Amino acid sequence: MKKLNRREFSRQGGALAAGLFLAPSITQAIGPNDKIRIACVGVRGRGGGLLHEFASQPDVEVTHIADIDESVRTRRAAEIKDKTKKEPKLVVDYLDLLKDPSIDAFVIGTPDHWHALPAIHACLAGKDVYVEKPDGHNIVEGKTMVAAARKNNRMVQMGTQSRSATFLKEAVEYIRKGNIGKTIFARAWETDRQGAISKVPDSEPPKGVDYDLWLGAAPKKPFNSRRFHGNWRWFFDYGCGDLGNDGVHRLDYARWALGAPAWPDAISTAGGKFFFDDVQEWPDTMQVTYEYPGKILVYEMRVWSKPKLYGITEGAAIHGDGGWVLLSNSDWKAFDKDGKQAAGGTGPSPSILHVRNFLDCMRSRKRQELNQEIEQGHQSSVLCHAGNIAWRTGKKLRFNSATESFDDAEANRYLGREARKGFELPKV
Repeated sequence: MKKLNRREFSRQGGALAAGLFLAPSITQAIGPNDKIRIACVGVRGRGGGLLHEFASQPDVEVTHIADIDESVRTRRAAEIKDKTKKEPKLVVDYLDLLKDPSIDAFVIGTPDHWHALPAIHACLAGKDVYVEKPDGHNIVEGKTMVAAARKNNRMVQMGTQSRSATFLKEAVEYIRKGNIGKTIFARAWETDRQGAISKVPDSEPPKGVDYDLWLGAAPKKPFNSRRFHGNWRWFFDYGCGDLGNDGVHRLDYARWALGAPAWPDAISTAGGKFFFDDVQEWPDTMQVTYEYPGKILVYEMRVWSKPKLYGITEGAAIHGDGGWVLLSNSDWKAFDKDGKQAAGGTGPSPSILHVRNFLDCMRSRKRQELNQEIEQGHQSSVLCHAGNIAWRTGKKLRFNSATESFDDAEANRYLGREARKGFELPKV
C-alpha cells in the first residue's frame, strides 16, 4: 500500500475506522516477559520528560520518536541511545507509525492543539495512548477522544499525574469518611509569577522544522518565535492558557476531593489581561466559579503574583461543615473546625507512578484501574474549556451534560473549530 499524504489520509478516515489500517496490536494482554514498545510523539519540554520516564521502566522499549523539529528529535534519540543502548527510529509525522504492528502505544507530549488527532488515530489503529493534559484543544476534540477510546477498547491515560499520588488518595479517603463533615466549598489556585512575552516580527521557521505540520488544525499564519516553542500555550489557536496548563491539575484534584459530580450545572468567569502588556492572548488573572448541586468550586489564577495562598503557590482547599483539608503537590493537611491540625501526610512524586499505572493496565486490560482514564480526564479538561469560554463570552453559562454544550449560541461556537484541510477530526 502506498504511503498516504495527510490529505489523502483524512479523506480515508472511514477506512481507518473500519479497520483497513488496523495494526495487529495488543487487543489481548501483553505477556509477562514481553517488552511494551512505545512511540513518543512530541518530545520537547514535557514530552521529553515523558520520553525519559517511559524509557526508565524496565519493561519498556522506546522504539520510535516522532517530532516536527529535527534538532529536538535527534537530540532526544541520542539521549535514549545513551540511556538504554538502543536507538529509536525517527520520523517527522506520526502517521508513518500507525500501521507498524510492533508499536503497542503512543505517548503524546505535543502542544495542546496536537493532543487529539494522534490519540484518536492511535486508538483507531489499535494502540493504547498516554496523552498529556488537557485532553484536547477544545471540548469537541476531547469528546471525540473519549469516543475513540471506547469504540476501540483502548487504554487511554491522561497526564494529570496527581491522580496517582498516594498522599492525595489518602486525603480523599479521609474526606470520604466524613472527617470534615459535609463538603460544600472548594478553592483551587495558581499564584506563581510568569514572565511577559514581548513582541517580535514574523520570520522564517528554524531550519529542520516542519512548521506547516506543527500548525496542524490551527489556522495558517506566518511563523513567529513567540507563538512557537515554550510560548504556544498563551495563544488561542494552540493552547488553553494557564487554566488549561496548570489549572487542570488543581481543578482535577479539587473536584475529586470535593466529591463533585462529573459535570457542573453552571460556569461563570471574571478576569482579563490586567498586568502584562504583551502579545499573549489568554488572561493573566481569572476567577472561575463552577456551580454543582449543593457545592461550589472556585478557581483563582494570578500569574503575575508571588504571594501564596495558605503558604503554597498552587493547590486546593476543601471546606466542610466540620473542618477543612489543604492539598498541595506534595502533601495534605486536615484541620478540624477550630483550626487545629488533625491529620496529614506526604508521598513520592506521582509522575512515575502514573506512568507505571498506565503500563500495568496495558497488561491487565482493566480500564477501570487506570488512575486517570480519558473520560475522567475529559471531565476535568471541560472545566478548563468551559471557564475559558465563559470568559470569552462574558456570560454565566449553563452546561448540558448530555450534549456537552451550553445554553448559549455564542458559547457553543467555541466548543470546537473548523480545522484546516487535511487535519480534520475523523468520524468515530
